[in-house]
Amino acid sequence: MKKLLISIVLANLLVACASQKPKEPEAVAPAPVVETPAPAPAPMVAVDPLNDPASILSKRSVYFPFDVSAVQEADKPIVEAHGKYLSEHPDRMVRVEGNADERGSNEYNLALGQRRAESVKKMLELGGAKASQIETVSYGEEKPVCTEHNEACWKQNRRSDIKYQ
Repeated sequence: MKKLLISIVLANLLVACASQKPKEPEAVAPAPVVETPAPAPAPMVAVDPLNDPASILSKRSVYFPFDVSAVQEADKPIVEAHGKYLSEHPDRMVRVEGNADERGSNEYNLALGQRRAESVKKMLELGGAKASQIETVSYGEEKPVCTEHNEACWKQNRRSDIKYQ
């Protein structure tokens, strides 16, 4: 009896499925193409690479480890880029300001700041800048960026800044 019932149900299902015609897809009209005029190109504004945050020339500080005056590998691309820029712009002048952290005597820090500034100057000249374009000065510990008394702060103060005039 069960088999007969199952057979009838299955037969009805097959008949029900076969009796419906498959729907034909309706023709869809393509969307109208609206042509918009191309926007006018933006006027070309000369961006000064010295003030463009995307340019390496916007970076103007070179940092040094404790008691070191040699430019570090991480900062060499910055100095080289400024040297190239100065060689391409012989009318530009820079002042390289050497700085030190607060540790050490005033005299020692002034001398260390001067060595740091001279080190950056030498690299700028190797990059193509003329010596007459570069002035060096040392502020020693007199112009700190950070005034706290810890290594993180001292690290920011051990630097040479490239300042365009």
